[in-house]
This record gives sequence, structure tokens and C-alpha cells, in this order.
Amino acid sequence: MRAVVQTVARASVTVDGEVVGAIDDGLLVLLGVTHTDTPQTSRTMARKVHELRILDDERSAAEVGAPLLVVSQFTLYGDARKGRRPTWTAAAPAEVAEPLVEETVRALRERGATVETGRFRSHMLVESVNVGPRTILLDL
Repeated sequence: MRAVVQTVARASVTVDGEVVGAIDDGLLVLLGVTHTDTPQTSRTMARKVHELRILDDERSAAEVGAPLLVVSQFTLYGDARKGRRPTWTAAAPAEVAEPLVEETVRALRERGATVETGRFRSHMLVESVNVGPRTILLDL
């Protein structure tokens, strides 16, 4: 599992003209799933993201109650090392990835996090205003 975590002043996801998820002053989490990921990987990622000390004064979302916007992003596993056209073979198929993204969101909520999401298998318009900017890549 791979996540790009950014501190944001605000972030939102729009699908077909409808805002399906939005947060203020929190973390935007772009989340990719690969073939070897399991529900345990999802729970580990949830803990890591929630406790990541990336906010002001080296605090975490868990400490300050910052909301998270989790957006599925299979393209995090794109590989363009050969040529200009990325391959997506390292990304898990949607049937595998969707339940693991949902498990990550569920695990974050069980930890007490406020979580908004994008919409799986949809063309999403993701908007964000980064703070810092601070961006961390997590690979499990």
C-alpha cells in the first residue's frame, strides 16, 4: 500500500458536479493498493497516517483531531521507468483495491478520525490548498 499525505487548508472531491467529500485544516490522503496488500496492511496504514507527525508543531491528526480526506489513487503504482507510457501492473485490480481502501477508512474511523472520501471508480475532480507545503510518501 502506498499513500501520499499532504497537509491542507482545505480539500474536496467532486464527482459529476457534486461535492462528495470535503475537509478543512487536515490531511489529504491519496491511497494506492497493490497485489500483496491485506486488511492488516490497511489497518497499519490507517495507524501510520493518523499518527504521522506532519502537522504544525510536529503533531498528528490523532493528537489534534484533524480530519482526513481519503482518495483512492491507483496511479500511485504507475511505472514509467521504460518509455513514456506508464504501466499499471503493480496496482491491484479494483475488485481487490476497493475493499482495502474501505478497510483503511473504517480503521481510521475506529481510531476516532473524521474521514471524508472520494468515490471509487469515478472520475474525480480533486482540489486542495496545500499548507507548508508538506507532503509525505508512505510505502508499506
